[in-house]
Amino acid sequence: DPLLPPPPIPAPVSAPATVPPVQNLTALPGGSSNRFSPAPAPAPIASPIPVGAPGSTAVPPLPPPVTPAISGTLRDHLREKGVKLEAQRPHGFKALDITLPMPPRWTQVPDPNVPDAFVVIADRLGNSVYTSNAQLVVYRLIGDFDPAEAITHGYIDSQKLLAWQTTNASMANFDGFPSSIIEGTYRENDKTLNTSRRHVIAASGADKYLVSLSVTTALSQAVTDGPATDAIVNGFQVVAHAAPAQAPAPAPGSAPVGLPGQAPGYPPAGTLIPVPPR
Repeated sequence: DPLLPPPPIPAPVSAPATVPPVQNLTALPGGSSNRFSPAPAPAPIASPIPVGAPGSTAVPPLPPPVTPAISGTLRDHLREKGVKLEAQRPHGFKALDITLPMPPRWTQVPDPNVPDAFVVIADRLGNSVYTSNAQLVVYRLIGDFDPAEAITHGYIDSQKLLAWQTTNASMANFDGFPSSIIEGTYRENDKTLNTSRRHVIAASGADKYLVSLSVTTALSQAVTDGPATDAIVNGFQVVAHAAPAQAPAPAPGSAPVGLPGQAPGYPPAGTLIPVPPR
């Protein structure tokens, strides 16, 4: 029999190329050549929110820092501006509601050494030769001036005291009014005294008032009298007096707001608030 040609041998089929996982590829031109580093996803582009659109919050600009004056006391500055200081008395004073805490053992005292005193309280039962005290004076300011400029002179009267050393100072607003507070030590006769002195330029209607509080104790008694003096300094308040608004009639079946017998608002002007003993 004739020999038949052998059947053709099929060509080998090449295996498909293996594609590495996508997360190991460098997908961005110029990216990392490390194949084990996944390509960073592009940051999403946030659509701009128009100013004033619902959900957007406008950040108010920060107020400019207050630069303290380097000369001229607050009273000197006011007099240079032609402002008259009219001393006020607590009896019948209704322009401002002033709260002055009264610590245990402290009492209201007459003090002829404090010119134009609105009220003076002191601890006459303390152990120090120097009597710890708080002095409050209030003046109505008659004349045109800039309260923000005037208050920059609030440190000077304290800084002029003998051997003055500042421990703390601030010109932040107080109860919404321009204010300065400075604390430190100074020498008086043979004693070193520790004091906190605050000035507030408060407005009541069209009138302006200078309210000044100084709380002073002997440095040797600063720790012992600290709870009392801190209570006075931290509890002191000056609020513009507002006429009491007529309360609306309660809705049928609604409970009254507040506790029975609770007095609304702040105490009357010049009120001395007892501080509970600790």
